[in-house]
Amino acid sequence: MIRLTGVSKEYAGRVVVQELDLEVGRGELVCLVGPSGCGKSTTLKMINRLVEPTTGVIEIEGRDVTHADPVKLRRGIGYVIQQIGLFPHQRITTNVMTVPLLYGESKATARARAHELLSLVGLDPEQYGERYPHQLSGGQRQRVGVARALAADPPVLLMDEPFGAVDPVVRRRLQEEFRRLQQELGKTVVLVTHDIDEAVLLGDRVAVFAEGGRLLQYATPAELLARPVNEEVATFVGAERGLRRLSVTRIDHEHLEPVDGIKAAELASTVAVGATLEEALALMLRNDRAMVGVTDGPRFVGVLTPAGVHRALRRSLRP
Repeated sequence: MIRLTGVSKEYAGRVVVQELDLEVGRGELVCLVGPSGCGKSTTLKMINRLVEPTTGVIEIEGRDVTHADPVKLRRGIGYVIQQIGLFPHQRITTNVMTVPLLYGESKATARARAHELLSLVGLDPEQYGERYPHQLSGGQRQRVGVARALAADPPVLLMDEPFGAVDPVVRRRLQEEFRRLQQELGKTVVLVTHDIDEAVLLGDRVAVFAEGGRLLQYATPAELLARPVNEEVATFVGAERGLRRLSVTRIDHEHLEPVDGIKAAELASTVAVGATLEEALALMLRNDRAMVGVTDGPRFVGVLTPAGVHRALRRSLRP
């Protein structure tokens, strides 16, 4: 879907991105993560040509975008930034209508699309559509920014620190809701963050950058946490990477132990197959029990114990 080949960017002889090769599959959510000044935002901006690459080729759906009309290119790519960038003098519905109107849609069609998207991101258009941006909370404005980016139904969505300006509780809720929305819509997303926890929570794959725009590792969250490619990546991921693995390792049947005669209704709590070890451990601690029931649809299929958690983590280390 998106392919960067040998892409570099220099400013006045200073290398910001260095010989970057990166491929993002259709429907995949890829997080670019690294310290400030490592070139991740520059990489994002080169994809929609807000910044022109010094060398290399950038392709979207097999088409070299470095030779495309940049204005037309950007209209076909959703773009969400931390500052959101809503027009303060326009009502919320009108903000979301902007891109469809640029494409020549009628006002009635654009308005209907805006209302549909506001509902999709959890904002009732009847309640919020006629408000101005300053009348919304930070989290609500961020939802509007996502709705506006989706208004032209773009196949690609670029996001630069989209949840960084909201408080931690709201941020986690927005992250989870966005991940659900992305999976539902099947959009291809490239998201920049400095937060490894956000990258691990959201990303299908994570690209770790170092200063000077060097790509250190490109891997799934589970692989990144279990097998950092070098000490530089291990240091960035942090000493807590073992705990973070709990959030990316999902419960499978092979992790469970059967308990004859126990039914799901007899347990204090249950989780579903496919839930994370983090969710299961949280329930164990909350209920002060050394096991949690696991269901697969309507069926009770076994229990997860601390030994099962350990077994799941060990098996996740296998190549």
